[in-house]
Amino acid sequence: MHILHTAEAGFEAARRIDALPEGHPKKRLHGHSFVARLRGTTDADWAAFAGGEVDQLRRHLATGVQVLDHACLNDHVPNPTDTQLAQWLQQRLQGNGLHLQQVSVQSTRTSGVEIDAQGQAHVWRRYVLHAAHQLPNVPEGHKCGRMHGHGFEVLLHARQSGATPVDADQLDALWAPLHQLLDHACLNNIPGLQNPTSEVMSGWLWRQLKPLLPELSWVTVFETASCGASHDGQHYRIWKEMTLDSAVRLRHAPEHSPLQRLHGHTFTLRLHLCAPLDEVMGWTVDFGDVKRLFDPIFKALDHRPLHELAGLPDCDCASLARWVLGQARSELPALNRVDLHETPGCGAVALLGDSEAALPI
Repeated sequence: MHILHTAEAGFEAARRIDALPEGHPKKRLHGHSFVARLRGTTDADWAAFAGGEVDQLRRHLATGVQVLDHACLNDHVPNPTDTQLAQWLQQRLQGNGLHLQQVSVQSTRTSGVEIDAQGQAHVWRRYVLHAAHQLPNVPEGHKCGRMHGHGFEVLLHARQSGATPVDADQLDALWAPLHQLLDHACLNNIPGLQNPTSEVMSGWLWRQLKPLLPELSWVTVFETASCGASHDGQHYRIWKEMTLDSAVRLRHAPEHSPLQRLHGHTFTLRLHLCAPLDEVMGWTVDFGDVKRLFDPIFKALDHRPLHELAGLPDCDCASLARWVLGQARSELPALNRVDLHETPGCGAVALLGDSEAALPI
């Protein structure tokens, strides 16, 4: 099991992308509310105390972006695209006991870039479509067997490589005909989507786009705000997200630290599962089964003082994520990753193996 600590920080800044062609709107001076995110491992003595890694990483990132806040990015980063900003942050924040596995910059709600553990940049775009569907092969009485609808969201990630890297404009052009086909439609009526689960949708989109975009890294489909699936051409992964309102006290925090006092968070907990696709059902694991099987652990955590939980060494995010992954795998053997955030973007990831470290969600 590997533990990664995560943090995010926002900053307001102006920029112009001088390398773009004349007439492109981003060549003019403009501004964004940026969000920077880090994910990585730390040496044992990197934080002031065991369990203080998230707080330390949050402060480290906030200090790193401070020079960019309410500034013109061109004064600090030549050609300050999202990718160049992420690489600048990686160079600035890496080292001294911090080993970054992922650095990301989000410039709008619908666009950003991720730099993975191998240093590969993946530009991404988010799209929304409104569609109806039903799952024809579910057992009688299953709610998804009834015709219903969602405001789906789709994330496309593409590697940036070569002399002409993929940009948002290229992704928008490739997405446009698919949006025309899928938006305000019944997905069951589209060839290949007769059983339109999140997994089937992500695989179908992959097969439509990969021949046109060899740099495509993975496709992610949000069925709702709290669940969805991704596909990278080989593996299907799903996730289910929930919130916990819990009290905590960090046992190893020094007496002067507010983290030593009894306090609480609305934690965001996300379970990730990877399994072969069931060709009949069209899913890896039923989202309803994930919720039902995890419910006893959820009830042990929600609206509880977690420092009183038997077998939990401490209440920091890393300890909690590790405990959840260990407890839940007996009922959910496909579970191989748990994300736990105490505040947006700030927390820990517990995962088995290291293949998922680059996944953005």
